[in-house]
Amino acid sequence: MRFIGSLDQGTTSTRFIIFDETGSIVAQHQLEHRQILPQAGWVEHDAAEIWTATQEVIIGALAKAGIAGEDLAAIGITNQRETTVAWDKETGAPLHNAIVWQDTRTQQFLDSLSDEERSFIRQKTGLTIAPYFSGSKINWLLNNCPEVKAAVAQGRALVGTIDSWLAWKLTGGHNDGIHITDVTNASRTLLMDLETLDWDDRLLEILQVPRSILPTIKSSSEIYGTTSTTGPVGAGVPLAAILGDQQSAMVGQVCFEKGESKTTYGTGNFALLNTGTDIVRSGHGLLTTVCYKFGDQPARYALEGSVAVTGSAIQWLRDQLGIISHASEIEALAESVSDNGGVYFVPAFSGLFAPHWRSDARGVIVGLTRAATKAHLARAALEAVCFQTRDVIDAMAEETGITLSEMRVDGGITANSLCMQMQANILGISITRPVVSETTALGAAYAAGLAVGYWASTDQLKKQWQVSRRWEAEKGNSLRTSGYQTWQKALTRTLDWA
Repeated sequence: MRFIGSLDQGTTSTRFIIFDETGSIVAQHQLEHRQILPQAGWVEHDAAEIWTATQEVIIGALAKAGIAGEDLAAIGITNQRETTVAWDKETGAPLHNAIVWQDTRTQQFLDSLSDEERSFIRQKTGLTIAPYFSGSKINWLLNNCPEVKAAVAQGRALVGTIDSWLAWKLTGGHNDGIHITDVTNASRTLLMDLETLDWDDRLLEILQVPRSILPTIKSSSEIYGTTSTTGPVGAGVPLAAILGDQQSAMVGQVCFEKGESKTTYGTGNFALLNTGTDIVRSGHGLLTTVCYKFGDQPARYALEGSVAVTGSAIQWLRDQLGIISHASEIEALAESVSDNGGVYFVPAFSGLFAPHWRSDARGVIVGLTRAATKAHLARAALEAVCFQTRDVIDAMAEETGITLSEMRVDGGITANSLCMQMQANILGISITRPVVSETTALGAAYAAGLAVGYWASTDQLKKQWQVSRRWEAEKGNSLRTSGYQTWQKALTRTLDWA
């Protein structure tokens, strides 16, 4: 029996999950990596540390499964998307820490763009003008890092999102590694034309990025190459899928039809709505993005609502405030009070993402009284996750006219039953969580398996999806009405701080 391996490189950790033909998890191994915070608004990762972790989690998962690399029919990669790394193709070493998607250091450069340039970028890419995306991060590396500048001048530099770095390493690195990315990751750079699915010369000119350092854009599901003898898998395993993490979760949730939607609850929250082969350009603060492209089939697109801080707000309560020792404690603490006691928390730590796009916003806690306790703040934090999700789901309904009756969910916070019930109440719809909750990793496995014929079709994958838990909206719940209205009032207090 053969298996599919999925390398899931996320914002806080890297893991390798091995799946069987039913889409069930056989084994997995996971390691966290450091969050490097050089100054306010800056977030970095050590790409070399991530590669070391990648090797360890692959070796660890194979050992737990009791199999060898040759027992894998294919490997897929899914990754934190906009995080950008530059490296030396001759030495294989990073030239600077990777700049993480949450990083806001490039705002000043983006503010310097003309109205004409900003309009052109939005039209071509479907994205808003924000430090979130990779293009301005590449510009910063080129202009502020002497090592990168020198390597570009000498023809030694390669730049890409984390998937590119890992694909290059897995296929041999400086010994003939392939420099590629897929359409979903490329669609998050501000450099790719949504229609041609290629780097655009005018976008490259505006953001001052040379085409020569960028990866070749491929589909999300095809055999790109094979693993090398020097890597953790051994030689000859097809590398057959790359998908940005949120698009990968769409595939893992089998949202293949137009109008289907999922929300992933991770460090941030990401709601996607499949728009089929239609490119729907948003007027309500959403992003237009590539959902996936399987081989030679036409690309499928999506509308996305990105929320910067959800799960990381729970980490903040744990690490910075110390009101919980483990993230899992938040549910019991929040449930120890019947409501939020009038406390509202808007965790705009690095500005507000969709649908507001306000980089000047900063986090606030409002409505405090002498009676407020850490339990009220814990409950307010969970409500903040759900209110922010409603912001983007409402924007999607306005944009497309599609009103959801159900939303599929995945990610860490979905284990919190109180939070999911709040989400159902605040949206007024059913919330469903699948049996296999690791849908991001599963999506990359599915895409890789389709490429090598491990699974015959997307219809086969749809039949494998099963509900683990469903939450129904409670009628007359005040969170949906007065609670949401007060949340909106609290949100206005975050503006014009930075």
